[in-house]
Amino acid sequence: MSLRGEALKDAPVFANATGRPLAPSHIDRVVKRAAAAAAELENAMNVSAHWFRHSHPTHAIEEGVPVHLVQATLGHTSLDTTSKYLHVSPDRSSGEVLVKRWSEPF
Repeated sequence: MSLRGEALKDAPVFANATGRPLAPSHIDRVVKRAAAAAAELENAMNVSAHWFRHSHPTHAIEEGVPVHLVQATLGHTSLDTTSKYLHVSPDRSSGEVLVKRWSEPF
């Protein structure tokens, strides 16, 4: 499945009206505004575009996605780099993921 549709391989993920890439500072402002609008978000002003880069792999691992796939998605050549993006919840264990993964039908 391609998430990029018909976009060219080097096309920006976030583009302005003329198709040029948005500046990182612009993306960060958009993300901060959206987070501030989400009233239930506790630390809205701490949210950043880079925060998503950290939260995605953590949630993916918690849902049982193999670490090598998370590594490839992030574009890391080293698993050590990927591990820096993983944040462990103190109330979770690997056993929960295993039980969930093996209790689902094939």
